[in-house]
Amino acid sequence: MAKKIKTNVLRILDRSKINYEAKDSSDLGSSHNPDLDASLIHKTLVARGVSNELYVFIIPLSNELDLKKAASAAQEKKILMLPEKELLQNTGYIKGGCSPIGMKKQYKTFLEISSSIMDQLIVSGGKVKFRVKLKPEDLIQVVDAETADLIK
Repeated sequence: MAKKIKTNVLRILDRSKINYEAKDSSDLGSSHNPDLDASLIHKTLVARGVSNELYVFIIPLSNELDLKKAASAAQEKKILMLPEKELLQNTGYIKGGCSPIGMKKQYKTFLEISSSIMDQLIVSGGKVKFRVKLKPEDLIQVVDAETADLIK
């Protein structure tokens, strides 16, 4: 019997009474997992503006963040990706397990506009290879996200 994983992400979703589906893909080859629709998977990127503020961007896994569009959304002159070595201290998460939900601090968060009209999307559940599937509007609500055109 596999141990039930309970991350901060799941605790926050439970507290907010949000429906989600948790998936531990560590025991499955991601390309051979029929339950995991790759087009639903989103990555969580953290960037720093010239103001030194941090911002969170949630975009489809197969896309690339457009830094100019991201800066415009954040109302910054310029933003740069947060160096990986600063990720844990600022978010509480490591690369590959960074979730927009449950970071150490609530940063201004943006969801790719085209993702906001999807039925469901998948984000990190707070650990590497652990994911959460939920409705975009629930994600927007729980992280207080804005939608914006963010991808190249």
